[in-house]
Amino acid sequence: MAASTTKKVLVRRFDREPLTGFVNPQSYLLADGVELMKTDGTVAVIPYQEIKTVCFVKDFDTVEASPERLVFHTRPKMDGLWVRMRFRDGEIMDGILSNNLLQLEPYGFTFIPPEPYSNNQKIFSPRQALSEFHVLGVVGSPLTRRRRKEVPKEQIGLFEQE
Repeated sequence: MAASTTKKVLVRRFDREPLTGFVNPQSYLLADGVELMKTDGTVAVIPYQEIKTVCFVKDFDTVEASPERLVFHTRPKMDGLWVRMRFRDGEIMDGILSNNLLQLEPYGFTFIPPEPYSNNQKIFSPRQALSEFHVLGVVGSPLTRRRRKEVPKEQIGLFEQE
């Protein structure tokens, strides 16, 4: 029997106030929407058309309506695909998407937001919420790894074994 776990989320919607609750990360994405257990204990399925983002948060005490920083100011350091999304309402957000195509969900994209120390740990955005989606770069590609410099032959070795 698999262990059950729930994660704290903030569901940002386009035309309504945000919802807080809990989701099971393995099964919260359904064909018709996101299954959310609200903080009052009721379970609801929110349709993808209403959802802007599902933010996986550390705690509910510091929940904001929107993330602090929406774009990277410099090239990100984390490995993955650096993406820029434009939502239906015109808001622009960057993120780091996994470079493993097997981890892509059919209903949207899960990414790491630009602010690493914010309350938002991961964010899911449904495909219906986006009007544009661009890959800006591949960070940490194994094809662009730097080679180690060869040690010159005339350099003496202090700690090599003979």
